[in-house]
Amino acid sequence: MATLTRAPLRRLGVIAALAATTAMVLSGCAPTAEGGGTTEGGTPAFGEISVQYSWIKNEEFAGEFYAEENGYYDEAGFDKVYGISGPNTGVAVLLSNTAQVALTDAASVGAAIAEQDAPLKIIGATFQKNPFTILSLADGGNIQTPEDLKGKRIGVQDSNASVFQALLNANDIDISELTVVPVEFDPTPLTNGEVDGFMAYLTNESITVEESGYEVTNLAYADNGVPYVAEAFGVTDQYLAENRELLKAFLTAEIKGWSDVFSEPTDDTVALITKYYDQATADGELTFGPLDPAKTAKALAAQLELIATDETDESGLFTISDSLKKQTLASLKAAGWELTEDQLFDTSIIDEIYEENPELKDYR
Repeated sequence: MATLTRAPLRRLGVIAALAATTAMVLSGCAPTAEGGGTTEGGTPAFGEISVQYSWIKNEEFAGEFYAEENGYYDEAGFDKVYGISGPNTGVAVLLSNTAQVALTDAASVGAAIAEQDAPLKIIGATFQKNPFTILSLADGGNIQTPEDLKGKRIGVQDSNASVFQALLNANDIDISELTVVPVEFDPTPLTNGEVDGFMAYLTNESITVEESGYEVTNLAYADNGVPYVAEAFGVTDQYLAENRELLKAFLTAEIKGWSDVFSEPTDDTVALITKYYDQATADGELTFGPLDPAKTAKALAAQLELIATDETDESGLFTISDSLKKQTLASLKAAGWELTEDQLFDTSIIDEIYEENPELKDYR
């Protein structure tokens, strides 16, 4: 039984790839997905598209699995929607048109736009709250508030340094007031006492450490000055301009898939996740051991807390309110990436979906 620790790639390899791929997109060389037109019955026919997942095929993509399993992609007019296993920020594959849609995050996309003028947009977001946390042991560092960071040894991955700095900036803490310890993504340095806190995911390492018998404390970024969207739907400006109806159909299928996650029994959802994980393993996409059903169920429950909010209950899944857009931009500014709303977001398609299909708002 494998211990899966998440390694979100924020900047590793992304900026280097941008220079080679941005010119391709800007010059109009990136083709659209195959397909288009209508079937003999008059329904849309969008052919095939590829969707880059940010991580391995686990609970983070339960909604995508339901969209495939329950035929929502078929109903929307797709011959096939290929889900590509990560880890991957999605930035480079979007710019090279290796994938037409990517499940990414505001920090990755924002960095690419701010640093390389990448022609990208976020058109919706699954996670209303990002899953970053400073994980600590209750009988160790027990970091409950930002002030508790002071004087502590905090394990931070190099690729997450900018986002950690955003947490400090948002809470008026100078980095000299604590000790940053370079770590990888395995939380062992926390459990063996090398660090007092560890930059982690609420939906992954936090559960892994707790499952190992430790009582944990979480300092969630989203609740402590750094709220920004994650598992966001990213596309290129060109693809958005040329494929609005396709993207509307795709997002509609996604809403239906994620609504099933909220309505179906947890055991059934875990079984579905395991099916797609095992298939990816059999196909050679993954090299980890089998999923732990108990941990998968816990991670799924933690994840749903990041997806469903008062705002999504009112406006629908994947919507990004004006206030959340402003909070996201402020979080990115604290990390050193200053953008305008129009540079990062275009949520017009998701807004159109709910205007035309208000019943889809009722996802739970």
